[in-house]
Amino acid sequence: MAELTTPTRNWLQRLIRRGRTVIPVVRLHGVIAAEQRQGRLNIATVEPLLQRAFAIKSAPVVAIIVNSPGGSPVQSRLISKRIRDLADAHQKPVLVFVEDAAASGGYFIAVAGDEIIVDPSSIVGSIGVIMAGFGFVGALEKLGVERRVHTAGISKSTLDPFLPEKSSDVDRIKQFELDIHQVFIEHVKAGRAGRLKAADEVLFTGEWWTGLRGVELGLADAVGDLYSTLQERYGTDLDLKYIAPKRGWFGLPRLGFSAAGLTQDIAATVEDRAIWARLGL
Repeated sequence: MAELTTPTRNWLQRLIRRGRTVIPVVRLHGVIAAEQRQGRLNIATVEPLLQRAFAIKSAPVVAIIVNSPGGSPVQSRLISKRIRDLADAHQKPVLVFVEDAAASGGYFIAVAGDEIIVDPSSIVGSIGVIMAGFGFVGALEKLGVERRVHTAGISKSTLDPFLPEKSSDVDRIKQFELDIHQVFIEHVKAGRAGRLKAADEVLFTGEWWTGLRGVELGLADAVGDLYSTLQERYGTDLDLKYIAPKRGWFGLPRLGFSAAGLTQDIAATVEDRAIWARLGL
């Protein structure tokens, strides 16, 4: 039997799927960071996926799976805003399904959805800002190493791990965090307007909750899963179209490779695991 050509195969697939409800599904998994590497979420990697999902005119809804412990507040806002802009432009509702976690920046993204649907044991919330580092004051002296630092600008050495922490630096960092926190708070209040069921003093402390508790607090809308929810709302004859990154030769992701890059990937993996570990995952 002769092998079908690609055009014929595509035509047969469209014929078989005719009459079925097509729903694009975009899976957003990983730590949110500007770095262009596999397993990281940022506007550059997510934008093409969103464009393809919202371009499917026949789809009655776009489903987005979120599984992220957070990361960059800037990239989180850019991704969330892009989801909302595309939803408004194409006049399509967005259903966000939370897997293990939509925490911190992950929750920032989830708020872009018209509805947030969680697993009972999902982790949601963590609406706060954190900066962390290490202090090695005195370490170089014990090693017999002299470190020389010259700056133009009295605050240029802020957070230098080999210098004593200054109260003025801490005050500025706290204000920096408060500014970002306020952006987060306003985003949640706007995206969840009329649905939040607790006071600011409860919701915006940086605490995180289970999916069940998140529904009670108004941070999420319902408990459910992707398949059951979509079948209940759009019928059982569904064609879920998963929107994945385009792949290069041999089915491998389009990524470069080098020894230095491998070292950086290992360091990034350790960093990502540390961020997930904050949630016990």
